[in-house]
Amino acid sequence: MLWSAIRVENRTTDKPGTLHSRIVSGSFVLLVGSGVATATNLLYNIAVARFLGPAGFGHATAVYTLLILISAATLSIQIVSAKMVARQATPEGKRAVYHLFHRAAWVVGIAVGLALLIFARPIANFLNLPSPSLVALLSVGAAFYVPLGSRRGYVQGACAFRSLAISLIIEGVGRLGGSLLLMRLGLGVPGVIAANSAAVALAWLLLIPQRGPVLRDARLVREAWRETSQALVFFAGQVLISNWNIVLVKHFFAPRGAGLYAAVAMVGRVIFTSSWAVVNSMFPLVAGTRAEDRRGSRLMLTSLLLVLGVGGVIVLGLHLAPPWIWTAFFGKGFFLTGRYDLSYLMEIYAIMTVIYCLSVVLITYEMSYRIANTSWLQLAFSGVLIAGVLLFHASLHQVIWVQLAVMIALLVVVAVPFVIQGFRPGVPAGASAPLRSLRILRRVSEDEVIAAFLRGEINNPAFHSYKHTLYDIIVSPNCDDPMENAKRRALLFIRHFSLWKELPHGTEWYELQLRVEDLAQIRAFPRAQWRRLARGDFSITRIAARVRELSSVHEPRFQAKIAALRDRLLDGEPGLGTVILIGLNENQPLTILDGNHRLLATLLTSPDQVTNLRVLCGLSPRMSTCCWYNTNLFTLFRYGKNIVTHVANDPEAELARLLQSAG
Repeated sequence: MLWSAIRVENRTTDKPGTLHSRIVSGSFVLLVGSGVATATNLLYNIAVARFLGPAGFGHATAVYTLLILISAATLSIQIVSAKMVARQATPEGKRAVYHLFHRAAWVVGIAVGLALLIFARPIANFLNLPSPSLVALLSVGAAFYVPLGSRRGYVQGACAFRSLAISLIIEGVGRLGGSLLLMRLGLGVPGVIAANSAAVALAWLLLIPQRGPVLRDARLVREAWRETSQALVFFAGQVLISNWNIVLVKHFFAPRGAGLYAAVAMVGRVIFTSSWAVVNSMFPLVAGTRAEDRRGSRLMLTSLLLVLGVGGVIVLGLHLAPPWIWTAFFGKGFFLTGRYDLSYLMEIYAIMTVIYCLSVVLITYEMSYRIANTSWLQLAFSGVLIAGVLLFHASLHQVIWVQLAVMIALLVVVAVPFVIQGFRPGVPAGASAPLRSLRILRRVSEDEVIAAFLRGEINNPAFHSYKHTLYDIIVSPNCDDPMENAKRRALLFIRHFSLWKELPHGTEWYELQLRVEDLAQIRAFPRAQWRRLARGDFSITRIAARVRELSSVHEPRFQAKIAALRDRLLDGEPGLGTVILIGLNENQPLTILDGNHRLLATLLTSPDQVTNLRVLCGLSPRMSTCCWYNTNLFTLFRYGKNIVTHVANDPEAELARLLQSAG
């Protein structure tokens, strides 16, 4: 029924775009869908709380938490199905993988439903429930809940984020509408549980993919089992961290206290649902990419910032919300006096959830492309959290503070490998494989390179007030004159001080003879519109090919500059100036420090004319520490440190002093 929407979205999501932009757009679609579902869920909780009061709300939430605990199996199948589906190149292959997971999901779902029926009475006794029939009602929803995960995994893996969002909304609306109807009919807590089970079954029924071929690939089945085992470890830890605290509070506290805590935990579920939208969009996109496209930290940082932004807004809203708003929503039975009122508990619980969600992003990012050991860390910390609540549960706020301390520790431990990797100097993607050696013509001085750099910048507005005075030493430089060299250096530093000071001390400069076959190892400087053009691949030949493919580049100034340079070449001008490169050595990829537009215009006009360009190149074995050559946490930290170190530097004052001394 939703299949037509999935097919349409598959065509649109295959449009070119950076992985970064697709994660943002996918996250936006799922955030909207999750936002509607979360708002619906919020209304559901408010309605149930007002109708049933704290005690009844605590009973309903405890039983619903059992369904969420079962989601360890549901989400494991969903996320592995999404990963395996994303790796298939054809629609037939994607559907075949889905049907493999769906059959296995029904086996697990039926087993879980039967287990709940068999152990309904012991579970009801542990949770202090009024009747085991509540657990029996939930068993129906549990049987459908696991297969629902396989269907959502298929939709997610196909990057049909709109359809996935619709499925979430359907489940939320079904839960809200069914609960309101059955509570109005006087069915109370049993009616709420029945509505939850019916909503899950409805969401499963309305998400029916087309039939696909039967999959008999033993290798893929073994891989799927390994991935599912990893996911089970991850989601077992996740559901224990997110929900077992509710079970323990229901066991240790009186019905009213458990109901109050259920209201507090509702805020955490809102944050977690919103954050999971980011993970749902990030996971299949990263899983379906090559290793070189995942290099660097930008993709992961994008997801972390999205989660932090969503969580931060919610935490701020809770901090600013007046205390009376919660009794207005939930009813007078939810009023708490004293320092640790409901607003305080919700704010601390929200902060704890945001911290945990950051850990989830790091763990799932690693899971998307390999078996992640961090899943076992999370499972271990879930045990620590349960032990902490078992030991310290004198009050509701003590339970929350125990969780906050454990979640901070988990984030630190999970983040350490990523931080170490980010601060370790490395080389950009593709730099590890030796390429053909470039032809070095001669050694040149740094002063000669600065003169060439400045010649290309002569018309920049930043140098307008000096152009008339220093025109001669710019267009006809004498690099043997120390005073001229000092003036040119000071003039260049007015605009490019931070850029030049990033280059490693002792960089050696050479003039190269650039050949057409050398272009494959040259990358554009990753800034401004070049990021949008590159879409993750900064090879100058790939950018040139992409510009040729596009009917128009939506950058008027960029188009005008390239067109002007091409006109000069077509008019017979032998060269457009100097292109300045940097790299580790002549056998490794090189990055354009200055001259992106010149080189691209030459390639678009006639690649053979690259031999007419003057090319200077700075080489240093320490170039990987320069953020212009290799962008990561280490090089960005070094860049920031250098800016602070040289904050008092004033190139214009230095140039004025030189001009005054020269009369």
